[in-house]
Amino acid sequence: MSINWFPGHMHKARKEIAKTMDEIDVVIEVLDARLPQSSENPLVDSLRKGKPVIKLLNKSDLADPDVTAQWLDFFNAMDGMQALALDTDNRKLIKRLPELCKQLVPSRVAQGRPVRAMIMGIPNVGKSTLINALVGRRIAKVGNTPAVTRHQQRFMMQGMALSDTPGILWPKIADRDSGYRLAASGAIRDTAIELEDIALFTASFMLESYPQRLMERYRLTTLADIGDELLDQIGRKRGCLRPGGIVDRHKASEILLMELRSGKLGRITFETVAEWDEKRRQAALEEAERLAALDEQQQDPT
Repeated sequence: MSINWFPGHMHKARKEIAKTMDEIDVVIEVLDARLPQSSENPLVDSLRKGKPVIKLLNKSDLADPDVTAQWLDFFNAMDGMQALALDTDNRKLIKRLPELCKQLVPSRVAQGRPVRAMIMGIPNVGKSTLINALVGRRIAKVGNTPAVTRHQQRFMMQGMALSDTPGILWPKIADRDSGYRLAASGAIRDTAIELEDIALFTASFMLESYPQRLMERYRLTTLADIGDELLDQIGRKRGCLRPGGIVDRHKASEILLMELRSGKLGRITFETVAEWDEKRRQAALEEAERLAALDEQQQDPT
Protein backbone atom coordinates (compact mmCIF):
# COMPACT_ATOMS: atom_id res chain seq x y z
CA MET A 1 0.00 0.00 0.00
CA SER A 2 1.32 3.43 -0.96
CA ILE A 3 0.98 5.99 1.85
CA ASN A 4 0.72 9.67 0.97
CA TRP A 5 -1.06 12.50 2.77
CA PHE A 6 -0.69 16.01 1.34
CA PRO A 7 -3.84 18.07 2.05
CA GLY A 8 -4.32 21.52 0.54
CA HIS A 9 -3.07 23.50 3.54
CA MET A 10 0.34 21.77 3.22
CA HIS A 11 0.67 22.91 -0.41
CA LYS A 12 -0.21 26.45 0.67
CA ALA A 13 2.28 26.28 3.56
CA ARG A 14 5.08 25.18 1.25
CA LYS A 15 4.46 28.18 -1.01
CA GLU A 16 4.42 30.57 1.98
CA ILE A 17 7.69 29.13 3.32
CA ALA A 18 9.37 29.54 -0.08
CA LYS A 19 8.32 33.20 -0.18
CA THR A 20 9.69 34.07 3.27
CA MET A 21 12.89 31.99 3.21
CA ASP A 22 14.99 34.91 1.94
CA GLU A 23 14.23 36.64 5.26
CA ILE A 24 15.45 33.67 7.36
CA ASP A 25 18.99 33.19 8.71
CA VAL A 26 18.79 29.72 10.30
CA VAL A 27 16.49 26.74 9.84
CA ILE A 28 15.64 24.55 12.82
CA GLU A 29 14.34 21.25 11.47
CA VAL A 30 12.57 19.07 14.01
CA LEU A 31 12.85 15.33 13.32
CA ASP A 32 11.37 12.35 15.11
CA ALA A 33 14.28 10.59 16.84
CA ARG A 34 12.54 7.24 16.28
CA LEU A 35 12.72 7.70 12.50
CA PRO A 36 15.30 10.42 11.79
CA GLN A 37 15.66 9.80 8.05
CA SER A 38 12.02 9.04 7.31
CA SER A 39 10.94 12.20 9.15
CA GLU A 40 13.48 14.37 7.30
CA ASN A 41 11.39 16.21 4.72
CA PRO A 42 13.31 16.42 1.40
CA LEU A 43 11.50 19.70 0.70
CA VAL A 44 13.35 21.36 3.59
CA ASP A 45 16.74 21.13 1.88
CA SER A 46 15.38 22.68 -1.30
CA LEU A 47 13.42 25.38 0.54
CA ARG A 48 16.20 26.48 2.90
CA LYS A 49 18.47 27.50 -0.02
CA GLY A 50 21.73 26.56 1.69
CA LYS A 51 20.91 28.33 4.98
CA PRO A 52 22.57 26.69 8.02
CA VAL A 53 20.39 24.15 9.74
CA ILE A 54 20.05 22.66 13.21
CA LYS A 55 18.55 19.16 13.18
CA LEU A 56 16.69 18.43 16.40
CA LEU A 57 16.01 14.75 17.00
CA ASN A 58 12.94 15.31 19.12
CA LYS A 59 11.15 12.71 21.26
CA SER A 60 14.55 11.19 21.99
CA ASP A 61 13.13 9.93 25.28
CA LEU A 62 11.03 7.53 23.17
CA ALA A 63 13.92 6.41 20.94
CA ASP A 64 16.64 3.78 21.34
CA PRO A 65 19.56 5.85 22.77
CA ASP A 66 22.30 3.79 21.08
CA VAL A 67 20.74 4.26 17.65
CA THR A 68 20.13 7.96 18.33
CA ALA A 69 23.86 8.40 19.02
CA GLN A 70 24.62 6.90 15.59
CA TRP A 71 22.21 9.29 13.89
CA LEU A 72 23.74 12.29 15.66
CA ASP A 73 27.19 11.28 14.37
CA PHE A 74 25.73 10.93 10.87
CA PHE A 75 24.15 14.38 10.77
CA ASN A 76 26.97 16.19 12.56
CA ALA A 77 29.45 14.95 9.95
CA MET A 78 27.70 17.12 7.34
CA ASP A 79 28.76 20.68 6.50
CA GLY A 80 26.54 23.54 7.65
CA MET A 81 24.61 21.30 9.98
CA GLN A 82 24.37 20.67 13.72
CA ALA A 83 22.32 17.92 15.31
CA LEU A 84 21.05 17.53 18.85
CA ALA A 85 18.92 14.91 20.58
CA LEU A 86 16.03 16.52 22.39
CA ASP A 87 12.96 15.86 24.42
CA THR A 88 10.78 18.82 25.23
CA ASP A 89 11.13 18.27 28.98
CA ASN A 90 14.86 19.03 28.72
CA ARG A 91 14.55 22.74 29.42
CA LYS A 92 18.28 23.29 29.83
CA LEU A 93 19.08 22.09 26.31
CA ILE A 94 16.12 23.96 24.83
CA LYS A 95 17.36 27.21 26.36
CA ARG A 96 20.68 26.71 24.52
CA LEU A 97 19.02 26.84 21.12
CA PRO A 98 19.02 30.64 20.69
CA GLU A 99 22.76 30.75 21.37
CA LEU A 100 23.40 27.90 18.93
CA CYS A 101 21.46 29.76 16.25
CA LYS A 102 23.47 32.92 16.87
CA GLN A 103 26.75 31.00 16.55
CA LEU A 104 25.73 29.91 13.05
CA VAL A 105 25.27 33.50 11.81
CA PRO A 106 27.85 35.63 13.69
CA SER A 107 27.65 38.45 11.13
CA ARG A 108 24.00 39.00 11.99
CA VAL A 109 24.82 39.15 15.70
CA ALA A 110 27.74 41.52 15.06
CA GLN A 111 25.32 43.95 13.43
CA GLY A 112 23.17 43.89 16.57
CA ARG A 113 20.22 42.48 14.65
CA PRO A 114 17.93 39.65 15.78
CA VAL A 115 18.63 36.23 14.31
CA ARG A 116 15.70 35.08 12.21
CA ALA A 117 15.07 31.37 12.69
CA MET A 118 12.37 29.20 11.18
CA ILE A 119 11.19 25.97 12.75
CA MET A 120 10.25 23.35 10.17
CA GLY A 121 9.31 19.69 10.22
CA ILE A 122 6.69 17.09 9.50
CA PRO A 123 3.32 17.05 11.30
CA ASN A 124 3.05 15.99 14.94
CA VAL A 125 6.78 16.02 15.60
CA GLY A 126 6.67 18.58 18.40
CA LYS A 127 7.37 21.96 16.79
CA SER A 128 4.72 23.91 18.69
CA THR A 129 5.64 22.25 21.98
CA LEU A 130 9.24 23.29 21.35
CA ILE A 131 8.25 26.91 20.73
CA ASN A 132 6.22 27.02 23.94
CA ALA A 133 9.23 25.67 25.85
CA LEU A 134 11.54 28.24 24.24
CA VAL A 135 9.30 31.19 24.94
CA GLY A 136 8.35 29.96 28.40
CA ARG A 137 4.59 30.15 27.96
CA ARG A 138 1.89 28.57 25.86
CA ILE A 139 1.59 30.70 22.74
CA ALA A 140 1.56 28.07 19.98
CA LYS A 141 -1.25 25.55 19.59
CA VAL A 142 -0.31 22.02 20.65
CA GLY A 143 -2.01 18.72 19.87
CA ASN A 144 -1.22 15.04 19.70
CA THR A 145 -2.63 14.76 16.18
CA PRO A 146 -1.03 16.07 12.97
CA ALA A 147 -1.94 19.38 11.30
CA VAL A 148 -2.68 21.46 14.40
CA THR A 149 -0.68 24.47 13.16
CA ARG A 150 -2.17 25.74 9.88
CA HIS A 151 -0.44 29.12 9.39
CA GLN A 152 2.98 30.65 9.95
CA GLN A 153 3.40 32.38 13.32
CA ARG A 154 6.28 34.62 14.49
CA PHE A 155 7.52 35.21 18.03
CA MET A 156 10.23 37.52 19.40
CA MET A 157 12.54 36.20 22.12
CA GLN A 158 16.15 36.43 23.35
CA GLY A 159 17.46 38.34 20.35
CA MET A 160 15.63 36.07 17.94
CA ALA A 161 12.67 36.29 15.62
CA LEU A 162 11.28 32.75 15.66
CA SER A 163 8.84 31.55 12.99
CA ASP A 164 6.68 28.47 13.47
CA THR A 165 5.39 26.78 10.32
CA PRO A 166 2.68 24.20 9.67
CA GLY A 167 3.89 20.64 9.55
CA ILE A 168 4.34 19.61 5.93
CA LEU A 169 4.94 16.26 4.30
CA TRP A 170 5.88 15.88 0.66
CA PRO A 171 3.56 14.98 -2.23
CA LYS A 172 4.91 11.46 -2.82
CA ILE A 173 6.63 9.32 -0.18
CA ALA A 174 8.78 7.13 -2.41
CA ASP A 175 10.19 4.77 0.21
CA ARG A 176 7.57 2.25 1.32
CA ASP A 177 9.13 1.71 4.75
CA SER A 178 9.18 5.46 5.38
CA GLY A 179 5.48 5.75 4.63
CA TYR A 180 4.61 3.02 7.11
CA ARG A 181 6.95 4.43 9.76
CA LEU A 182 5.47 7.92 9.43
CA ALA A 183 1.98 6.48 9.78
CA ALA A 184 2.96 4.35 12.77
CA SER A 185 4.51 7.35 14.54
CA GLY A 186 1.35 9.47 14.12
CA ALA A 187 2.68 11.90 11.50
CA ILE A 188 -0.18 10.95 9.16
CA ARG A 189 -3.80 11.19 10.27
CA ASP A 190 -5.26 7.80 11.20
CA THR A 191 -8.30 8.64 9.08
CA ALA A 192 -6.05 8.76 6.01
CA ILE A 193 -4.63 5.25 6.42
CA GLU A 194 -5.69 1.64 6.87
CA LEU A 195 -5.08 1.27 10.59
CA GLU A 196 -4.79 -2.52 10.59
CA ASP A 197 -2.27 -2.40 7.74
CA ILE A 198 -0.06 -0.01 9.72
CA ALA A 199 -0.45 -2.13 12.86
CA LEU A 200 0.61 -5.26 10.94
CA PHE A 201 3.74 -3.45 9.76
CA THR A 202 4.43 -2.32 13.33
CA ALA A 203 3.81 -5.79 14.74
CA SER A 204 6.24 -7.37 12.26
CA PHE A 205 8.87 -4.75 13.05
CA MET A 206 8.53 -5.23 16.80
CA LEU A 207 8.71 -9.03 16.44
CA GLU A 208 11.96 -8.70 14.53
CA SER A 209 13.64 -5.87 16.45
CA TYR A 210 12.18 -5.71 19.97
CA PRO A 211 10.48 -9.05 20.75
CA GLN A 212 11.25 -8.88 24.47
CA ARG A 213 9.36 -5.60 24.79
CA LEU A 214 6.25 -7.34 23.45
CA MET A 215 6.64 -10.24 25.86
CA GLU A 216 6.91 -7.86 28.80
CA ARG A 217 4.20 -5.39 27.83
CA TYR A 218 1.52 -7.95 26.97
CA ARG A 219 2.65 -10.59 29.48
CA LEU A 220 3.11 -13.25 26.85
CA THR A 221 4.72 -16.61 27.61
CA THR A 222 5.13 -17.40 23.91
CA LEU A 223 5.41 -15.00 21.00
CA ALA A 224 3.70 -15.18 17.63
CA ASP A 225 5.79 -15.69 14.51
CA ILE A 226 3.99 -13.21 12.28
CA GLY A 227 2.24 -9.86 12.67
CA ASP A 228 -1.41 -10.88 12.33
CA GLU A 229 -0.94 -13.62 14.93
CA LEU A 230 0.59 -11.04 17.29
CA LEU A 231 -2.46 -8.79 16.86
CA ASP A 232 -4.61 -11.76 17.81
CA GLN A 233 -2.49 -12.32 20.92
CA ILE A 234 -2.81 -8.67 21.93
CA GLY A 235 -6.55 -8.72 21.23
CA ARG A 236 -7.11 -11.74 23.45
CA LYS A 237 -4.97 -10.33 26.26
CA ARG A 238 -6.83 -7.01 26.21
CA GLY A 239 -10.33 -8.40 25.73
CA CYS A 240 -10.83 -7.15 22.17
CA LEU A 241 -13.29 -9.92 21.33
CA ARG A 242 -16.39 -10.08 19.20
CA PRO A 243 -19.22 -12.58 19.67
CA GLY A 244 -17.91 -16.09 19.26
CA GLY A 245 -14.51 -15.20 20.67
CA ILE A 246 -13.28 -13.66 17.40
CA VAL A 247 -10.54 -11.06 17.90
CA ASP A 248 -11.43 -7.49 16.91
CA ARG A 249 -8.20 -6.70 15.08
CA HIS A 250 -9.14 -3.06 14.61
CA LYS A 251 -9.26 -2.54 18.38
CA ALA A 252 -6.07 -4.58 18.82
CA SER A 253 -4.43 -2.38 16.17
CA GLU A 254 -5.47 0.78 18.03
CA ILE A 255 -3.94 -0.57 21.24
CA LEU A 256 -0.62 -1.50 19.62
CA LEU A 257 -0.22 1.85 17.85
CA MET A 258 -1.34 3.91 20.84
CA GLU A 259 1.14 2.13 23.13
CA LEU A 260 3.94 2.45 20.58
CA ARG A 261 3.35 6.20 20.21
CA SER A 262 3.10 6.83 23.95
CA GLY A 263 6.32 4.94 24.73
CA LYS A 264 4.63 2.13 26.65
CA LEU A 265 6.49 -0.39 24.47
CA GLY A 266 9.80 1.12 25.57
CA ARG A 267 12.40 3.16 23.72
CA ILE A 268 12.42 1.98 20.11
CA THR A 269 13.87 3.29 16.83
CA PHE A 270 12.48 2.19 13.47
CA GLU A 271 15.60 2.72 11.36
CA THR A 272 19.39 2.73 11.50
CA VAL A 273 22.12 4.62 9.69
CA ALA A 274 23.39 1.33 8.23
CA GLU A 275 19.98 0.51 6.78
CA TRP A 276 19.76 3.86 5.02
CA ASP A 277 23.35 3.63 3.79
CA GLU A 278 22.34 0.37 2.10
CA LYS A 279 19.17 1.96 0.67
CA ARG A 280 21.23 4.78 -0.83
CA ARG A 281 23.79 2.33 -2.21
CA GLN A 282 21.06 0.29 -3.88
CA ALA A 283 19.42 3.42 -5.28
CA ALA A 284 22.75 4.58 -6.75
CA LEU A 285 23.29 1.18 -8.38
CA GLU A 286 19.81 1.18 -9.88
CA GLU A 287 20.28 4.71 -11.20
CA ALA A 288 23.65 3.78 -12.73
CA GLU A 289 22.06 0.75 -14.40
CA ARG A 290 19.20 2.88 -15.71
CA LEU A 291 21.58 5.46 -17.18
CA ALA A 292 23.75 2.74 -18.72
CA ALA A 293 20.70 1.14 -20.35
CA LEU A 294 19.54 4.53 -21.62
CA ASP A 295 22.98 5.28 -23.05
CA GLU A 296 23.09 1.89 -24.75
CA GLN A 297 19.65 2.46 -26.23
CA GLN A 298 20.68 5.85 -27.60
CA GLN A 299 23.80 4.39 -29.22
CA ASP A 300 21.88 1.51 -30.77
CA PRO A 301 18.26 2.62 -31.29
CA THR A 302 17.47 -0.59 -33.19
